[in-house]
Amino acid sequence: MKPVRSLARALLSGIFLASGVQQLRNPAHFTAQAKPVTDRVTPLLEQAGGALPSDAETLVRANGAAQVAGGLMLATGHFTRPAALLLAGSLVPTTLAGHPFWTADDPAARMNQQVHFLKNLGLLGGLLLAAADTQGRPSLRWRAGHRIGHSRRSVQRAVRTARRETRLAVRTAAAARRLPG
Repeated sequence: MKPVRSLARALLSGIFLASGVQQLRNPAHFTAQAKPVTDRVTPLLEQAGGALPSDAETLVRANGAAQVAGGLMLATGHFTRPAALLLAGSLVPTTLAGHPFWTADDPAARMNQQVHFLKNLGLLGGLLLAAADTQGRPSLRWRAGHRIGHSRRSVQRAVRTARRETRLAVRTAAAARRLPG
């Protein structure tokens, strides 16, 4: 299954690498499309203390950098679950800004944008699967439950052993009192 996982992650990351590089090279091309989304996000960023950039071009560059970093991590198999979550997070504003089919008046343009919007939803589904993939290893929930069960059994064994040894000690002490001496 590992070769299939590796191939799937490499194929899934390709669109993010290409898109991220384009956003980094030419952010002005994407800024006009991103403006409606960045205008909604800007007040939230300013409330965060102004430490985060709020202009559209910088946000486009940051999104591109996130896509390149996440795409590289996903493709190489390093930190795949966080990388998939990072890419999923960057895909949501990209989809909303890049493919607002509900605003298109021309039926052909509307259909084209809707197809791309649905394609991005499919990518989002693939990223969520990649984020949930434990690569054949037990999940953290299972491992934690298994450890708790193992610890509980160990404590029960220790309690039984302590009771048994206490009974033996009491019997030995009672027998020692009965001996003449």
